[in-house]
Formats: sequence, structure tokens, C-alpha cells
Amino acid sequence: QVRLVESGGGSVQAGGSLRLSCAASGGTLRIYNMAWFRQAPGKEREGVARINPGGSGTFYADSVRGRFTISRDNAKNTLYLQMNNLKPEDTAMYYCAAGGSAYGPLRPSDYRYWGQGTQVTVSS
Repeated sequence: QVRLVESGGGSVQAGGSLRLSCAASGGTLRIYNMAWFRQAPGKEREGVARINPGGSGTFYADSVRGRFTISRDNAKNTLYLQMNNLKPEDTAMYYCAAGGSAYGPLRPSDYRYWGQGTQVTVSS
């Protein structure tokens, strides 16, 4: 059973940066497609970014492309999300997930393993 634990969230002003991490235990991440999702209060969970097992293929939601970068270190069993030029609309709980598809839209239902989330709050 893979266990995922996110960290790195916090409160920043608009234009600031944060780096989220997702550490895995109980299994190896290198066989899984990985993704970051987020959920704001009153809204559905939405996909933010995806990365394939080797790290060579990535996908971003239009709302974050050019500002966020997903990466992974399989040796450390860790997934990352570098978030730059943050905007108030990026405020949400951010979740990492493992086991989904490498293609098509980012759908929460495709992912088998989830972390508990880390809160990101961006003030204007």
C-alpha cells in the first residue's frame, strides 16, 4: 500500500513562490504516473499537472502552464511542484496522487493513491 504525504504549503502574497513535495512510503513511485490536483472550497477537485514514470513527459492545466513545474526524483521517492508567480485563484488544498493514466484529461477518478493534502493560500 503506497502512502503519500504532501508538504510545503503555506501562505504567500501574489507573485510569490512555493515548492510542494510529496513523499511516498510503502512502495516505489517510479512505476506510477503521478499528478497534482487541487480543490478550493465549494469547487470540484481539478487536475493541475501530471508526470510520467520516467519524468520525461509532463502535462499542465491551462491555468498553471508557464508558472508551475512538476518534477520527480524516483531515487528519493518524491514528487515536486514548483509554483511561481502565484495568484489568489491558486488558493486551494493541493493533493498528490499516483497510479493514473499517462494520457487524456486529468481525472481524479483515474488515480489510485492520494495524499492528505497541503494548503496553499495566496493573498492579493
